Amino acid sequence: MVTGGAHRVGRGISLALAEAGANVVINYNSSADAAIATAAEIEALGVGALPVQANISDPVQVTAMIGAADKEFGGIDIVVNSASHFQKMDFPTDSTDIWFRTVDTLIHGPFFIANAVAPGMLERERGVFVSIGDLSAFEPWPQFAGHAVGKAGLLALSRQLALELAPHIRSNVVVAGPTLPPHDYDEARIQRTADDTLAGRWGSPADIAQAVLFFIEAEYITGETLIVDGGQHFARRKREAG
Repeated sequence: MVTGGAHRVGRGISLALAEAGANVVINYNSSADAAIATAAEIEALGVGALPVQANISDPVQVTAMIGAADKEFGGIDIVVNSASHFQKMDFPTDSTDIWFRTVDTLIHGPFFIANAVAPGMLERERGVFVSIGDLSAFEPWPQFAGHAVGKAGLLALSRQLALELAPHIRSNVVVAGPTLPPHDYDEARIQRTADDTLAGRWGSPADIAQAVLFFIEAEYITGETLIVDGGQHFARRKREAG
């Protein structure tokens, strides 16, 4: 199951899992058309696809989604937490709406999902969680308090799952760097961001999906983090030296 699996990076992960032979549950909140289109692409690869609408911050909807997935495929062995809410918020703030929506998506949703699927994984003695983080888990981003705190919490939750569910269930994090430009980036900002990496380019959903597949297949790795950012977190050293 891929949360936020209908579009952008989540779609890339969903397709990569399908290409590797997995049936895929595509969780979406409001992107119904994109979910249906992604499901059609997956089924064309010869595996099953199940698009399911659910607000993952609602445990009742999560339980219903897991039940539908169990009925369709007999259980969930892989969960990729890709759903995110990326929105600026002032601090101090007059409204906590963005804060709660962001933290609910990044922390409470993955917790509810893990709580719902872990019993089946434990019974089958197999399971993998891979969460998609970003560099805000390690450093504050101005005007993104909810996002930065949420990603840091997701990182902590992933490690906790690795501890609580060992030895048969593993949990890791892929920390993504610049992968797909936000809609409000102009060409100049897109280029500046590419120049701000050692690789000199943006990543792609395929780059992130490759790391997800690595964690799924690497049976002796759990509780760990892999940064896939083209060296962006070191690029400032190159600029300082230059």
